[in-house]
Amino acid sequence: MTTFLKLVIAYLMIASIPCSAAKQTATQTIDKLVIYTAKKIITMESALPEATAVAVANGRIVAVGSLESLSSWTDQKDARIDRRFEGKIIMPGFIDPHVHPSLPAVLTQFPFIAPDDWSLPTGEFPGAKTPETYLKRLKQLVAEHHDESVPFIAWGYHPLWHGELFREQLSALFPAQPVMLWHRSFHEIIANDAALTMLDIKQADLADNPLTDWNKGHFFENGMYALIPKMSFLFDPARFGKGMENFIQMVHQGGVTTVLDMGTGVFGNPDAEVDLIRHTVETAQAPARLILTPIITDFMGRGVSIEDALVQVDKWRAQNSHRVMFDRRFKLMIDGAIYSGLAQFKFPGYIDGHKGVWMVPADISQQWAQAFWDAGYQIHAHTNGDGSAEVLIDLLKTLQKNTPKADHRLALEHFAYTTEDQNRQLAELGAVVSANPYYHYMLSDIYSDQWLGADRGSQMVRLGSLERLGMPFAFHSDSPMAPLEPLTLVSAAVNRVTINGNLTGANERVSLHAALRAITIDAAWVMGWEDEIGSIRAGKKADFTILEADPYQVGPKDIKDIKIWGTVFEGLPAPL
Repeated sequence: MTTFLKLVIAYLMIASIPCSAAKQTATQTIDKLVIYTAKKIITMESALPEATAVAVANGRIVAVGSLESLSSWTDQKDARIDRRFEGKIIMPGFIDPHVHPSLPAVLTQFPFIAPDDWSLPTGEFPGAKTPETYLKRLKQLVAEHHDESVPFIAWGYHPLWHGELFREQLSALFPAQPVMLWHRSFHEIIANDAALTMLDIKQADLADNPLTDWNKGHFFENGMYALIPKMSFLFDPARFGKGMENFIQMVHQGGVTTVLDMGTGVFGNPDAEVDLIRHTVETAQAPARLILTPIITDFMGRGVSIEDALVQVDKWRAQNSHRVMFDRRFKLMIDGAIYSGLAQFKFPGYIDGHKGVWMVPADISQQWAQAFWDAGYQIHAHTNGDGSAEVLIDLLKTLQKNTPKADHRLALEHFAYTTEDQNRQLAELGAVVSANPYYHYMLSDIYSDQWLGADRGSQMVRLGSLERLGMPFAFHSDSPMAPLEPLTLVSAAVNRVTINGNLTGANERVSLHAALRAITIDAAWVMGWEDEIGSIRAGKKADFTILEADPYQVGPKDIKDIKIWGTVFEGLPAPL
């Protein structure tokens, strides 16, 4: 075989590999157009940044401009003009590129008592910032819990705000009633004596598990796998189905039309989880698409080999629909949760001397990353502290040395704390960032005071640095680590005002335009879907978010309060 023929065959093989975005089908006949007019259409396209009319057909955008400029289409096609948005603002459908659908599906089964306020489909849950406020609310809710088939569970506890409430304290408060506190990080659960008895958890069960503490009734990070299998009620089809409906409603209320799940299988049964997600989303005909991502800790927790993991993901992908799908991406877990204080920080570390957690040994992460990298997957990595950012940079350098790629878009997920030098290295290496700016809102003050000091605490989520470097970044909620509300994330990044009303790390604020790109076109770029979504131009999917006010015209403090009319998903309006 000639060298030329080998190259041709290699090219055809590469060309046959599906890219991250679902490719367009062959050109379709356009029989009928719907033209939506608006007070203003913000396209997020530099060549045509504003318009007043957009034509759609077959779920895609046909043309953008004004009614006059679209006349070349309307003169030749059967067109209907829909003027319902003439007093409103149309933006590209918002994107949240890091969610976990099963987390809200589980947690919204229960009340929230967190330091911050929560407005959910299940009710309003005001924040509790002090131990006194938390205990008062906890006692009230426990007294109202009458379902003896499940323990009382509340999400949102955090000892930095609410004081120590571990097994001993909870058992004294509630000696006969099973009570469990799900930590604000999601990565920890605390149980009292009655709950441990109810779930049949014994000390001997935890003997070889370093991420559990029997005396404290504390299960954290991978140690939660000792507890979750005992909590089968979480996945009762009726309960979980209702929780998934809550998640879908949260997505819609946030104006989101595309969500990227970042860890299918976090509860240890991915097949069942995927089936439940598919069933709920498809049955509800949700006005959004959900892209699922396999995660390293799921496969390792189930003892699945790298080779078998690749096969399993192919099987999941074969069941794709236009609403629920897997594409080619894979998630690593580097360090622990930022809310738990388990992120890995370099010298000088935490003020109180405690240590973070490594979720997976670096050499094992490298093996899995290399296999999926070589198979054409985009790599995402849960990375919170500067210690874990260092590990990720080394991992990326090794991947590039072994198998160089020009456009890999390895994504650092969360971005709680990095140094300026690390950001520059990541930019030079071609990495991208999916950041949670709400971390700064929630944690800057309390981390500055108790764990990191004011210099590092004030510079959490260093987004201004990325904008100065010209490095692509997206915003995500990691719901419920932040509300599933992209405009709330924009507000957090633009204002950098903490939960206590303090402006910290002012130099790390970003421009409004960069922040809006981070929930539209740059979010699409970070996830490799920029050819399909993220801006309003001919050929892309007809996904829009309909706003009652122009985010470029309202003041920075009012951005998060802009009312959302609803969305248009693949050309079909979906009002709230």
